[in-house]
Amino acid sequence: MTHHVTRLGGRRSALSVPPRLKFPGSHRRPRRVAMLSVHTSPLHQPGTGDAGGMNVYIVELAKRLAAINIEVEIFTRATAGGLPPVVELAPGVLVRHVDAGPYEGLNKEDLPAQLCAFTHGVTQAWAGHRPGHYDLVHSHYWLSGQVGWLAAERWRVPLVHAMHTMAKVKNAALAQGDTPEPAARVIGEQQIVRAADRLIANTAEEADELIRHYDADPGRVAVVHPGVNLERFSVADGRAEARDRLGLPQDAFVPLFAGRIQPLKAPDVLLHAVAVLLDQDPSLRSRLVVPVVGGPSGSGLAKPEGLHKLAAGLGIADVIRFHPPVGQDKLADWFRAASVLVMPSYSESFGLVAIEAQATGTPVVAAAVGGLPVAVRDGVSGYLVAGHDPADYARALRRFVDEPGLVDRMGAAAARHAQGFGWGTAASATADVYTAAMHEYRRRVRSHHG
Repeated sequence: MTHHVTRLGGRRSALSVPPRLKFPGSHRRPRRVAMLSVHTSPLHQPGTGDAGGMNVYIVELAKRLAAINIEVEIFTRATAGGLPPVVELAPGVLVRHVDAGPYEGLNKEDLPAQLCAFTHGVTQAWAGHRPGHYDLVHSHYWLSGQVGWLAAERWRVPLVHAMHTMAKVKNAALAQGDTPEPAARVIGEQQIVRAADRLIANTAEEADELIRHYDADPGRVAVVHPGVNLERFSVADGRAEARDRLGLPQDAFVPLFAGRIQPLKAPDVLLHAVAVLLDQDPSLRSRLVVPVVGGPSGSGLAKPEGLHKLAAGLGIADVIRFHPPVGQDKLADWFRAASVLVMPSYSESFGLVAIEAQATGTPVVAAAVGGLPVAVRDGVSGYLVAGHDPADYARALRRFVDEPGLVDRMGAAAARHAQGFGWGTAASATADVYTAAMHEYRRRVRSHHG
Protein backbone atom coordinates (compact mmCIF):
# COMPACT_ATOMS: atom_id res chain seq x y z
CA MET A 1 0.00 0.00 0.00
CA THR A 2 1.89 3.07 -1.08
CA HIS A 3 -0.68 5.81 -0.54
CA HIS A 4 -2.07 5.96 2.97
CA VAL A 5 -4.39 8.95 2.65
CA THR A 6 -7.50 8.52 0.58
CA ARG A 7 -9.73 11.48 -0.08
CA LEU A 8 -13.29 10.81 -0.98
CA GLY A 9 -14.56 12.85 -3.89
CA GLY A 10 -18.17 13.20 -5.06
CA ARG A 11 -21.13 11.90 -3.13
CA ARG A 12 -21.00 8.14 -2.51
CA SER A 13 -18.37 7.75 -5.17
CA ALA A 14 -16.01 4.84 -5.47
CA LEU A 15 -12.82 5.35 -3.48
CA SER A 16 -9.81 6.45 -5.45
CA VAL A 17 -6.28 6.89 -4.19
CA PRO A 18 -4.79 10.14 -5.54
CA PRO A 19 -1.18 11.17 -4.85
CA ARG A 20 -0.40 12.32 -1.29
CA LEU A 21 -2.13 15.57 -0.40
CA LYS A 22 0.21 18.52 -0.76
CA PHE A 23 -0.32 21.61 1.35
CA PRO A 24 1.33 24.93 0.55
CA GLY A 25 3.42 26.60 3.25
CA SER A 26 0.55 28.72 4.59
CA HIS A 27 -1.23 25.56 5.78
CA ARG A 28 0.64 24.94 8.98
CA ARG A 29 0.59 21.73 10.98
CA PRO A 30 -0.71 21.86 14.54
CA ARG A 31 1.85 22.46 17.29
CA ARG A 32 -0.17 20.76 20.03
CA VAL A 33 -3.11 18.39 19.90
CA ALA A 34 -5.53 17.43 22.67
CA MET A 35 -6.29 13.72 22.24
CA LEU A 36 -9.29 12.25 24.05
CA SER A 37 -9.54 8.63 25.14
CA VAL A 38 -12.29 8.51 27.76
CA HIS A 39 -12.87 4.82 28.36
CA THR A 40 -9.46 3.25 27.97
CA SER A 41 -6.17 4.59 29.26
CA PRO A 42 -3.11 4.54 27.01
CA LEU A 43 -1.23 3.34 30.11
CA HIS A 44 -3.30 0.13 30.44
CA GLN A 45 -2.15 -3.22 29.11
CA PRO A 46 -3.95 -4.26 25.92
CA GLY A 47 -6.04 -7.44 26.25
CA THR A 48 -7.28 -6.53 29.75
CA GLY A 49 -10.82 -5.23 30.28
CA ASP A 50 -11.68 -2.78 27.52
CA ALA A 51 -8.05 -2.19 26.58
CA GLY A 52 -7.18 -3.42 23.11
CA GLY A 53 -6.07 -2.30 19.68
CA MET A 54 -7.27 1.25 20.28
CA ASN A 55 -4.86 1.70 23.22
CA VAL A 56 -1.96 0.58 21.05
CA TYR A 57 -3.18 2.88 18.25
CA ILE A 58 -3.31 5.97 20.48
CA VAL A 59 0.07 5.35 22.17
CA GLU A 60 1.96 4.64 18.93
CA LEU A 61 0.31 7.44 16.97
CA ALA A 62 1.00 9.97 19.75
CA LYS A 63 4.69 8.96 19.96
CA ARG A 64 5.16 9.24 16.19
CA LEU A 65 3.35 12.59 16.05
CA ALA A 66 5.65 13.88 18.80
CA ALA A 67 8.63 12.67 16.73
CA ILE A 68 7.49 14.99 13.89
CA ASN A 69 7.12 17.92 16.32
CA ILE A 70 3.41 17.72 17.08
CA GLU A 71 2.99 17.63 20.87
CA VAL A 72 0.16 15.42 22.13
CA GLU A 73 -1.73 15.60 25.43
CA ILE A 74 -3.98 12.57 25.98
CA PHE A 75 -6.95 12.99 28.34
CA THR A 76 -8.24 9.75 29.88
CA ARG A 77 -10.48 8.80 32.82
CA ALA A 78 -8.71 8.08 36.12
CA THR A 79 -9.46 4.45 37.08
CA ALA A 80 -7.62 4.44 40.42
CA GLY A 81 -7.15 6.86 43.29
CA GLY A 82 -3.86 8.67 43.76
CA LEU A 83 -2.83 8.62 40.10
CA PRO A 84 -0.57 11.56 39.21
CA PRO A 85 -2.63 14.17 37.33
CA VAL A 86 -0.05 14.20 34.52
CA VAL A 87 2.27 11.42 33.34
CA GLU A 88 4.90 11.80 30.63
CA LEU A 89 4.41 8.78 28.37
CA ALA A 90 7.24 9.76 26.01
CA PRO A 91 9.00 13.01 25.06
CA GLY A 92 6.27 15.31 23.73
CA VAL A 93 3.43 13.04 24.93
CA LEU A 94 1.56 13.72 28.19
CA VAL A 95 -1.27 11.66 29.69
CA ARG A 96 -3.71 13.69 31.80
CA HIS A 97 -5.88 11.78 34.28
CA VAL A 98 -9.37 13.21 34.65
CA ASP A 99 -11.58 12.39 37.64
CA ALA A 100 -15.00 11.31 36.36
CA GLY A 101 -17.10 8.91 38.42
CA PRO A 102 -15.88 6.21 40.83
CA TYR A 103 -12.51 4.66 40.03
CA GLU A 104 -13.54 1.02 40.24
CA GLY A 105 -16.51 -0.92 38.94
CA LEU A 106 -17.53 1.30 36.04
CA ASN A 107 -17.69 -0.52 32.74
CA LYS A 108 -17.91 1.07 29.31
CA GLU A 109 -21.72 0.95 29.35
CA ASP A 110 -21.85 3.12 32.51
CA LEU A 111 -19.65 5.85 31.09
CA PRO A 112 -22.16 7.93 29.10
CA ALA A 113 -23.48 9.14 32.47
CA GLN A 114 -19.96 10.39 33.35
CA LEU A 115 -19.32 12.38 30.16
CA CYS A 116 -20.40 15.63 31.78
CA ALA A 117 -17.93 15.11 34.65
CA PHE A 118 -15.21 14.18 32.16
CA THR A 119 -15.88 17.27 30.02
CA HIS A 120 -15.67 19.38 33.18
CA GLY A 121 -12.25 17.89 33.96
CA VAL A 122 -10.99 18.48 30.42
CA THR A 123 -12.13 22.11 30.32
CA GLN A 124 -10.65 22.70 33.80
CA ALA A 125 -7.26 21.48 32.62
CA TRP A 126 -7.55 23.88 29.70
CA ALA A 127 -8.53 26.82 31.92
CA GLY A 128 -4.94 27.00 33.19
CA HIS A 129 -3.56 27.63 29.69
CA ARG A 130 -3.55 30.69 27.51
CA PRO A 131 -6.06 30.70 24.62
CA GLY A 132 -4.78 28.79 21.62
CA HIS A 133 -2.89 26.23 23.77
CA TYR A 134 -4.35 23.40 21.68
CA ASP A 135 -4.60 23.74 17.89
CA LEU A 136 -6.94 20.80 17.43
CA VAL A 137 -8.92 18.08 19.24
CA HIS A 138 -8.57 14.45 18.11
CA SER A 139 -11.12 12.16 19.77
CA HIS A 140 -11.13 8.35 19.70
CA TYR A 141 -14.36 6.30 19.94
CA TRP A 142 -17.81 7.82 20.32
CA LEU A 143 -17.62 8.51 24.09
CA SER A 144 -14.59 10.75 23.51
CA GLY A 145 -16.25 12.27 20.46
CA GLN A 146 -19.07 13.62 22.63
CA VAL A 147 -16.55 15.38 24.87
CA GLY A 148 -14.42 16.44 21.89
CA TRP A 149 -17.38 18.06 20.19
CA LEU A 150 -17.89 20.35 23.19
CA ALA A 151 -14.19 21.00 23.87
CA ALA A 152 -13.45 21.88 20.22
CA GLU A 153 -16.37 24.29 20.14
CA ARG A 154 -15.35 25.92 23.40
CA TRP A 155 -11.66 26.22 22.40
CA ARG A 156 -12.60 27.34 18.86
CA VAL A 157 -10.47 24.68 17.18
CA PRO A 158 -11.29 21.92 14.68
CA LEU A 159 -12.43 18.44 15.77
CA VAL A 160 -10.93 15.35 14.15
CA HIS A 161 -12.63 12.10 15.16
CA ALA A 162 -11.81 8.42 14.76
CA MET A 163 -14.74 6.05 15.38
CA HIS A 164 -12.66 2.85 15.73
CA THR A 165 -15.94 0.89 15.80
CA MET A 166 -19.51 1.91 14.90
CA ALA A 167 -22.74 0.80 16.53
CA LYS A 168 -24.67 0.40 13.28
CA VAL A 169 -21.92 -1.75 11.77
CA LYS A 170 -21.57 -3.90 14.91
CA ASN A 171 -25.33 -4.41 15.15
CA ALA A 172 -25.48 -5.52 11.52
CA ALA A 173 -22.99 -8.35 12.27
CA LEU A 174 -23.80 -9.50 15.81
CA ALA A 175 -22.37 -12.75 17.12
CA GLN A 176 -24.93 -15.15 18.57
CA GLY A 177 -25.63 -14.26 22.20
CA ASP A 178 -23.99 -10.84 21.88
CA THR A 179 -25.83 -7.71 23.04
CA PRO A 180 -26.73 -5.07 20.43
CA GLU A 181 -25.29 -1.59 20.89
CA PRO A 182 -27.87 0.80 22.42
CA ALA A 183 -29.77 3.50 20.50
CA ALA A 184 -28.07 6.17 22.64
CA ARG A 185 -24.73 5.24 21.08
CA VAL A 186 -26.14 5.40 17.53
CA ILE A 187 -27.53 8.90 18.22
CA GLY A 188 -24.22 9.97 19.82
CA GLU A 189 -22.29 8.77 16.78
CA GLN A 190 -24.60 10.60 14.38
CA GLN A 191 -24.07 13.84 16.32
CA ILE A 192 -20.27 13.46 16.16
CA VAL A 193 -20.32 12.74 12.41
CA ARG A 194 -22.19 16.02 11.89
CA ALA A 195 -19.92 17.99 14.25
CA ALA A 196 -16.48 16.74 13.17
CA ASP A 197 -14.34 18.72 10.74
CA ARG A 198 -12.63 15.49 9.68
CA LEU A 199 -13.38 11.82 10.26
CA ILE A 200 -10.47 9.40 10.10
CA ALA A 201 -11.36 5.89 8.92
CA ASN A 202 -8.99 2.91 9.14
CA THR A 203 -9.93 1.52 5.74
CA ALA A 204 -11.82 2.45 2.58
CA GLU A 205 -14.60 0.12 3.73
CA GLU A 206 -14.96 1.99 7.03
CA ALA A 207 -15.06 5.30 5.13
CA ASP A 208 -17.82 3.86 2.98
CA GLU A 209 -19.75 2.75 6.08
CA LEU A 210 -19.53 6.27 7.56
CA ILE A 211 -21.00 7.67 4.35
CA ARG A 212 -23.62 4.95 3.93
CA HIS A 213 -24.82 4.43 7.53
CA TYR A 214 -24.18 7.89 9.00
CA ASP A 215 -24.52 10.12 5.95
CA ALA A 216 -21.02 11.55 6.49
CA ASP A 217 -19.88 14.17 4.00
CA PRO A 218 -17.36 12.32 1.77
CA GLY A 219 -15.22 15.46 1.59
CA ARG A 220 -14.64 15.24 5.34
CA VAL A 221 -13.64 11.56 5.45
CA ALA A 222 -9.99 10.54 5.14
CA VAL A 223 -8.57 7.00 5.20
CA VAL A 224 -5.42 6.45 7.26
CA HIS A 225 -4.33 2.85 7.80
CA PRO A 226 -3.16 2.24 11.36
CA GLY A 227 0.46 1.23 11.72
CA VAL A 228 2.28 -1.37 13.70
CA ASN A 229 5.46 -1.10 15.74
CA LEU A 230 7.81 -2.86 13.32
CA GLU A 231 10.71 -2.71 15.81
CA ARG A 232 8.76 -4.66 18.42
CA PHE A 233 6.89 -6.97 16.05
CA SER A 234 9.71 -8.40 13.97
CA VAL A 235 10.86 -11.82 12.85
CA ALA A 236 13.79 -11.43 15.34
CA ASP A 237 15.29 -14.78 16.26
CA GLY A 238 12.49 -16.87 14.78
CA ARG A 239 9.97 -19.53 15.70
CA ALA A 240 12.20 -22.14 17.35
CA GLU A 241 13.64 -19.73 19.93
CA ALA A 242 10.21 -18.25 20.71
CA ARG A 243 8.81 -21.75 21.29
CA ASP A 244 11.69 -22.52 23.65
CA ARG A 245 10.96 -19.39 25.67
CA LEU A 246 7.24 -20.18 25.89
CA GLY A 247 7.65 -23.90 26.55
CA LEU A 248 5.96 -25.01 23.32
CA PRO A 249 7.01 -28.21 21.55
CA GLN A 250 9.09 -27.56 18.42
CA ASP A 251 7.15 -29.95 16.18
CA ALA A 252 3.65 -28.86 17.26
CA PHE A 253 1.06 -27.27 14.98
CA VAL A 254 0.09 -24.11 16.89
CA PRO A 255 -2.98 -22.13 15.76
CA LEU A 256 -3.10 -19.11 18.09
CA PHE A 257 -5.99 -16.91 19.25
CA ALA A 258 -4.90 -13.57 20.76
CA GLY A 259 -7.44 -10.97 21.81
CA ARG A 260 -10.25 -10.11 24.16
CA ILE A 261 -12.46 -13.09 25.05
CA GLN A 262 -15.88 -11.92 23.89
CA PRO A 263 -18.45 -13.14 21.35
CA LEU A 264 -17.46 -10.40 18.88
CA LYS A 265 -13.93 -11.85 18.55
CA ALA A 266 -15.37 -15.39 18.11
CA PRO A 267 -12.73 -17.53 19.85
CA ASP A 268 -15.46 -20.22 20.03
CA VAL A 269 -15.28 -20.55 16.22
CA LEU A 270 -11.62 -21.57 16.55
CA LEU A 271 -12.47 -24.15 19.26
CA HIS A 272 -15.18 -25.68 17.07
CA ALA A 273 -12.77 -25.72 14.10
CA VAL A 274 -10.17 -27.56 16.21
CA ALA A 275 -12.82 -30.14 17.15
CA VAL A 276 -13.56 -30.62 13.42
CA LEU A 277 -9.83 -31.04 12.66
CA LEU A 278 -9.44 -33.69 15.36
CA ASP A 279 -12.56 -35.50 14.18
CA GLN A 280 -11.13 -35.72 10.70
CA ASP A 281 -7.64 -36.69 11.85
CA PRO A 282 -7.33 -38.01 15.43
CA SER A 283 -3.56 -38.51 14.94
CA LEU A 284 -3.15 -34.70 15.02
CA ARG A 285 -3.97 -34.68 18.72
CA SER A 286 -0.43 -35.52 19.81
CA ARG A 287 1.06 -32.51 18.03
CA LEU A 288 -1.66 -29.85 18.32
CA VAL A 289 -1.37 -26.98 20.82
CA VAL A 290 -3.98 -24.19 20.71
CA PRO A 291 -3.08 -21.18 22.89
CA VAL A 292 -5.88 -18.71 23.71
CA VAL A 293 -4.17 -15.55 24.97
CA GLY A 294 -6.43 -12.83 26.38
CA GLY A 295 -8.93 -11.92 29.08
CA PRO A 296 -12.73 -11.67 29.12
CA SER A 297 -14.17 -8.32 28.02
CA GLY A 298 -17.46 -6.66 27.06
CA SER A 299 -20.33 -9.13 26.92
CA GLY A 300 -17.76 -11.91 27.54
CA LEU A 301 -17.50 -10.80 31.19
CA ALA A 302 -20.94 -12.26 31.89
CA LYS A 303 -19.59 -15.79 31.52
CA PRO A 304 -15.78 -15.74 31.65
CA GLU A 305 -15.63 -19.52 32.05
CA GLY A 306 -17.76 -20.08 28.93
CA LEU A 307 -14.80 -20.92 26.68
CA HIS A 308 -13.33 -23.41 29.20
CA LYS A 309 -16.71 -25.16 29.35
CA LEU A 310 -16.93 -25.23 25.56
CA ALA A 311 -13.46 -26.81 25.29
CA ALA A 312 -14.46 -29.48 27.81
CA GLY A 313 -17.80 -30.06 26.08
CA LEU A 314 -16.09 -30.51 22.70
CA GLY A 315 -13.60 -32.95 24.24
CA ILE A 316 -10.59 -30.80 23.30
CA ALA A 317 -9.62 -29.32 26.70
CA ASP A 318 -6.31 -31.25 26.51
CA VAL A 319 -5.06 -29.30 23.46
CA ILE A 320 -6.30 -25.81 24.45
CA ARG A 321 -4.04 -23.65 26.63
CA PHE A 322 -5.62 -20.59 28.22
CA HIS A 323 -3.23 -17.74 29.05
CA PRO A 324 -4.03 -14.36 30.65
CA PRO A 325 -3.27 -11.22 28.60
CA VAL A 326 0.42 -10.43 28.16
CA GLY A 327 2.43 -7.26 27.47
CA GLN A 328 3.38 -6.29 23.93
CA ASP A 329 6.89 -7.80 23.96
CA LYS A 330 5.61 -11.16 25.21
CA LEU A 331 2.76 -10.98 22.70
CA ALA A 332 5.31 -10.62 19.89
CA ASP A 333 6.87 -13.87 21.13
CA TRP A 334 3.50 -15.65 21.03
CA PHE A 335 3.03 -14.49 17.45
CA ARG A 336 6.54 -15.72 16.51
CA ALA A 337 5.92 -19.09 18.17
CA ALA A 338 2.56 -19.70 16.45
CA SER A 339 2.18 -21.63 13.19
CA VAL A 340 -0.75 -19.39 12.29
CA LEU A 341 -2.88 -16.67 13.96
CA VAL A 342 -6.64 -17.26 13.77
CA MET A 343 -9.02 -14.25 13.79
CA PRO A 344 -12.63 -15.35 13.24
CA SER A 345 -14.07 -11.94 14.37
CA TYR A 346 -17.62 -10.88 13.49
CA SER A 347 -16.54 -7.26 13.17
CA GLU A 348 -13.08 -5.71 13.12
CA SER A 349 -12.49 -2.08 12.17
CA PHE A 350 -8.92 -2.87 11.15
CA GLY A 351 -7.47 -5.91 12.88
CA LEU A 352 -4.09 -4.58 14.03
CA VAL A 353 -3.33 -7.95 15.59
CA ALA A 354 -3.29 -9.47 12.08
CA ILE A 355 -0.56 -7.04 10.95
CA GLU A 356 1.42 -7.53 14.18
CA ALA A 357 1.42 -11.32 13.71
CA GLN A 358 2.42 -11.03 10.06
CA ALA A 359 5.26 -8.67 10.97
CA THR A 360 6.73 -11.51 13.09
CA GLY A 361 6.55 -13.86 10.08
CA THR A 362 3.34 -15.67 10.99
CA PRO A 363 0.52 -16.18 8.47
CA VAL A 364 -3.11 -15.38 9.41
CA VAL A 365 -6.44 -17.14 8.91
CA ALA A 366 -9.11 -14.46 9.35
CA ALA A 367 -12.76 -13.70 8.74
CA ALA A 368 -13.25 -11.57 5.61
CA VAL A 369 -14.82 -8.70 7.61
CA GLY A 370 -14.07 -5.01 8.20
CA GLY A 371 -10.43 -4.11 7.65
CA LEU A 372 -9.13 -7.69 7.63
CA PRO A 373 -9.13 -7.95 3.79
CA VAL A 374 -6.71 -4.97 3.81
CA ALA A 375 -4.65 -6.39 6.68
CA VAL A 376 -4.35 -9.89 5.17
CA ARG A 377 -3.45 -10.62 1.53
CA ASP A 378 -5.66 -13.59 0.77
CA GLY A 379 -3.68 -16.54 -0.58
CA VAL A 380 -0.38 -14.70 -0.06
CA SER A 381 0.08 -13.81 3.62
CA GLY A 382 -2.77 -15.98 4.88
CA TYR A 383 -6.34 -16.99 4.09
CA LEU A 384 -9.59 -15.04 4.39
CA VAL A 385 -12.69 -17.02 5.28
CA ALA A 386 -16.19 -15.89 4.30
CA GLY A 387 -18.56 -16.33 7.25
CA HIS A 388 -18.06 -18.14 10.55
CA ASP A 389 -18.59 -21.82 9.78
CA PRO A 390 -15.99 -23.76 11.83
CA ALA A 391 -15.65 -26.30 8.98
CA ASP A 392 -14.32 -23.52 6.72
CA TYR A 393 -11.70 -22.53 9.32
CA ALA A 394 -10.78 -26.19 9.80
CA ARG A 395 -10.28 -26.46 6.02
CA ALA A 396 -7.95 -23.42 5.97
CA LEU A 397 -5.95 -24.77 8.94
CA ARG A 398 -5.78 -28.19 7.30
CA ARG A 399 -3.78 -26.70 4.41
CA PHE A 400 -1.00 -25.74 6.81
CA VAL A 401 -1.04 -29.22 8.38
CA ASP A 402 -0.95 -31.01 5.00
CA GLU A 403 1.71 -28.85 3.36
CA PRO A 404 4.76 -28.64 5.62
CA GLY A 405 6.46 -25.70 3.87
CA LEU A 406 3.36 -23.50 3.75
CA VAL A 407 3.79 -21.88 7.19
CA ASP A 408 7.30 -20.67 6.31
CA ARG A 409 6.47 -19.64 2.76
CA MET A 410 3.37 -17.63 3.71
CA GLY A 411 5.14 -16.37 6.83
CA ALA A 412 7.91 -14.81 4.74
CA ALA A 413 5.30 -13.16 2.48
CA ALA A 414 3.41 -11.98 5.59
CA ALA A 415 6.53 -10.29 7.02
CA ARG A 416 7.09 -8.47 3.69
CA HIS A 417 3.43 -7.40 3.52
CA ALA A 418 3.52 -6.00 7.07
CA GLN A 419 6.45 -3.69 6.23
CA GLY A 420 3.99 -1.39 4.44
CA PHE A 421 2.23 -0.60 7.73
CA GLY A 422 4.79 1.33 9.79
CA TRP A 423 3.57 3.99 12.25
CA GLY A 424 5.71 6.70 10.64
CA THR A 425 3.53 6.53 7.52
CA ALA A 426 0.34 6.60 9.61
CA ALA A 427 1.53 9.60 11.65
CA SER A 428 2.49 11.73 8.64
CA ALA A 429 -0.83 10.87 6.97
CA THR A 430 -2.66 11.87 10.19
CA ALA A 431 -0.69 15.13 10.31
CA ASP A 432 -1.87 15.83 6.75
CA VAL A 433 -5.48 15.33 7.88
CA TYR A 434 -4.91 17.72 10.82
CA THR A 435 -3.46 20.34 8.48
CA ALA A 436 -6.42 20.08 6.11
CA ALA A 437 -8.90 20.32 9.01
CA MET A 438 -7.18 23.44 10.41
CA HIS A 439 -7.02 25.14 7.03
CA GLU A 440 -10.67 24.47 6.33
CA TYR A 441 -11.72 25.50 9.85
CA ARG A 442 -9.91 28.86 9.52
CA ARG A 443 -11.45 29.44 6.11
CA ARG A 444 -14.92 28.73 7.52
CA VAL A 445 -14.38 31.06 10.48
CA ARG A 446 -13.15 33.83 8.15
CA SER A 447 -16.12 33.49 5.81
CA HIS A 448 -18.48 33.38 8.81
CA HIS A 449 -17.05 36.64 10.14
CA GLY A 450 -16.61 38.14 6.70
